[in-house]
Amino acid sequence: MSVKCAFLFPGQGSQATGMGEDFFNNSNVAKEMVAKAGKQTGIDFEALLFKENDKLGQTEYTQPAILLVSAIAHKLFTDATGIKPVLALGHSLGEFSALVAAGALDAIDAVELVNLRGRLMTEACAGQDVGMLVSLGLDDATVEAITACQREAGKKVWAVNYNADGQIVIAGIKKDLEELIDVLKEAKAKRAMLLNMSVASHCPLLQSASAPLETKLKEMLEDSFIAPVISNVTAKPYSTKEEALALLPEQLVKPVLYKQSIANIDAGVDCYIEFGHSNVLKGLNKNATSKPHFNVSDMASLKATIEAIKEL
Repeated sequence: MSVKCAFLFPGQGSQATGMGEDFFNNSNVAKEMVAKAGKQTGIDFEALLFKENDKLGQTEYTQPAILLVSAIAHKLFTDATGIKPVLALGHSLGEFSALVAAGALDAIDAVELVNLRGRLMTEACAGQDVGMLVSLGLDDATVEAITACQREAGKKVWAVNYNADGQIVIAGIKKDLEELIDVLKEAKAKRAMLLNMSVASHCPLLQSASAPLETKLKEMLEDSFIAPVISNVTAKPYSTKEEALALLPEQLVKPVLYKQSIANIDAGVDCYIEFGHSNVLKGLNKNATSKPHFNVSDMASLKATIEAIKEL
């Protein structure tokens, strides 16, 4: 098949109780992946994914849960179609799922890796009341100027996720973020609200997590990319272990350039396929591309996406 597909993978915020359950109930492959991930990490994924619990909102569990479901969705799709991506892109945590799709990380190793990543992020933020907020309706330059001014005044706030035009996530100390809300509204933000996050992602507060993550990456990464991965840090492709080792630890403390990544790749792809629970990236992409966007989040959407791809 000559259709050029970009494979997309969501990050934190896409999780929900019951995600992946339809795959689990209808696929032996899914059951095997859940069992293997549980054995390697010691996490009871059936309880974490399918039963109401407090752990799913804790980043050290959120990250492996999301990645596992994305990896299952990707595995079932590629087993059924044989389609390989022309490139893979993930939002934050999703970049690790993209590495699985690119053949640079084993899926179960990746679950263990992001479990560690979540623990390291939690430890880096320990003893600090941190958080994240979303700003809607302001352009990049305005948000950057406001956060820079706040830092000059001694506040710890950083623009960290460039999700879409007019949608930027800011991370930092929660008290400083709370005070920032009124400043953003005075600048005519349509909305500014705190997110339900226990860590401050993609900012200098996570610096202590970079070195131990790099150590684990050296152990697990393969130098066998079947397709380039788009870096959250640069919005550009990379396709070697050496590049990944430089970029992924840096990703912890640098902003996610998601909308810039879509702008850079859009001309070279025919469609986007999002793997994992929900359609969060489709929402971000709606004003950034006119290309078809499919999702694989359960058996029905898997079948629908396979049929739709045949028509391209």
